[in-house]
Amino acid sequence: MSNTHLFFNTGIGVKKPNSIRNKEQKCPFCDREKLTNILAVEDSIILLKNKYPVLENAYQTVLIETDDCDAELSSYSEEHLVKLMTFGLEQWQEIEKTGDFESVIFFKNHGPFSGGSIAHPHMQIVGLHDINYKEKVIDRDFEGLVIDEKDGAVFSLSTSPRIGFYELNVKLGDMNHVAAFAKYVQLAAYYILNDFPFNCNSYNLFFYKQGEEIYTKIVPRYVTTPIYIGYAIPQVPNNIEWMRDDIINRYFSKRNK
Repeated sequence: MSNTHLFFNTGIGVKKPNSIRNKEQKCPFCDREKLTNILAVEDSIILLKNKYPVLENAYQTVLIETDDCDAELSSYSEEHLVKLMTFGLEQWQEIEKTGDFESVIFFKNHGPFSGGSIAHPHMQIVGLHDINYKEKVIDRDFEGLVIDEKDGAVFSLSTSPRIGFYELNVKLGDMNHVAAFAKYVQLAAYYILNDFPFNCNSYNLFFYKQGEEIYTKIVPRYVTTPIYIGYAIPQVPNNIEWMRDDIINRYFSKRNK
């Protein structure tokens, strides 16, 4: 049986730069000539070992998404978006294939409520030596009201959110059709930051392996509800159909006519 808790090294944590809280702080990802322990590169995308490995008994990497510090996933060109998603998915699966870890997590923080500390667009791939995240993931987590489907990719609004309220899911068809998957993920991020009916400036992307399938969950971030914090009980709106319809009307209605 794997462990259930991940230990955070506070001694390393206090040394981490925080360009989200401190806008004047120099971005460590912009000074590319000083980056070390680089693992893989594709154009402006870089995977490297995390300089501040705050998680104990884990292998931590950072995936720098672009050389543009002010960019954001929701506004990437299609070419860069697909390249980034393909690169990230492949690197995640390569680390999994080593067999060195109980499980490997792949995620992205964006914005002040996301849990991140660096504003420069990036993701993280972390190999966990003694924790299996899949023990706490079930098929129901990815069920939802279908918004759109293309090339095997499915875009949906969760009917069983893991944290609560509104969560968007995207299922990958296969690695030969990453473009459809990537565009749905981008659209979900765009919706949260620009057209979400509740003002929101933060989100997370979480990638999952569930059986033979790959999913991404896009979660708008606010202050987490006390019922979830205290009892791990997610809350679900009783009328989520309106949000599915809103996304369809905003982004897909013209195409479907």
